[in-house]
Amino acid sequence: MRRLRFALFGNVYQPKKAVAVQKLLCLLEQREAELYIDRSFYEYLTQNLRLSVRATGLIEDNLFEADIVVSMGGDGTFLETASRVGDKGIPLLGINMGRMGFLADVTADEIEQAIAHIYDEACCVEKRSVLRLEYSQGAPATSPFALNEIAVLKRDNSSMISIRVDINGEYLTTYQADGLIINTPTGSTGYALSVGGPIMSPLGGMLGLVPVAPHSLNVRPITLCDDAVIDLTVASRSGNFLVAIDGRSEPCSENIRLRVTRAAHDIRILRRPDNSFFRTLRNKLAWGTDIRIES
Repeated sequence: MRRLRFALFGNVYQPKKAVAVQKLLCLLEQREAELYIDRSFYEYLTQNLRLSVRATGLIEDNLFEADIVVSMGGDGTFLETASRVGDKGIPLLGINMGRMGFLADVTADEIEQAIAHIYDEACCVEKRSVLRLEYSQGAPATSPFALNEIAVLKRDNSSMISIRVDINGEYLTTYQADGLIINTPTGSTGYALSVGGPIMSPLGGMLGLVPVAPHSLNVRPITLCDDAVIDLTVASRSGNFLVAIDGRSEPCSENIRLRVTRAAHDIRILRRPDNSFFRTLRNKLAWGTDIRIES
């Protein structure tokens, strides 16, 4: 039996996960796996949930090594874990303890099967593109990389913001809107979907440009090749705005220009052999369901 190294990250706000965590820990112990746990998650399991956890070591920062990374939580936890993985190229498995579970698509009942697939080398690995954000002055306060989306949003008052967009040095348009989302194919089923963006196949080489509440009847979302260089110049009545990188928000001054490009690295997501993006669409979003037809 191969001795694999697992790195475990999790949401510390879901007390009902104790049974699922115990199941995972038991399965990994049976396989004699090395288990490294994020310190904050370890303290939550041992102090809040009162679980007995045998860990090979604790993860203090982003300088860790593993064969498999496991995220226990919802899609928000998955995105945070992906930012911790960064450019390491370690496959990431998401166990859903939240609601939707579009990225973290393994349920608590499927943990045993998922671990078996990993050891049987039956899982496939999907390489998902990542966005990179750069400022004309300084740098983002958090990680500049996003698996889902980078959003520019209004701040402080109800007035719209003005967002000039240049693609590969050519002027596209200036959006008058509450914001603008630049999303990867993975992020097309997230925030972008909720404001009318198109669903993209996760392995497609494209980006989405989706305005948030645009003050125009002839402004629609568009898709771009993912080698595009997107420059944003923002003006607002308050002189500042928000930038959200996979939900990690920070204020930004309007004198700072933004550049969004595809990052040099991808995030590798583990998919079980019996699952697919289109199956997830049908099951999670009721894609194509006709309510006129009784089940």
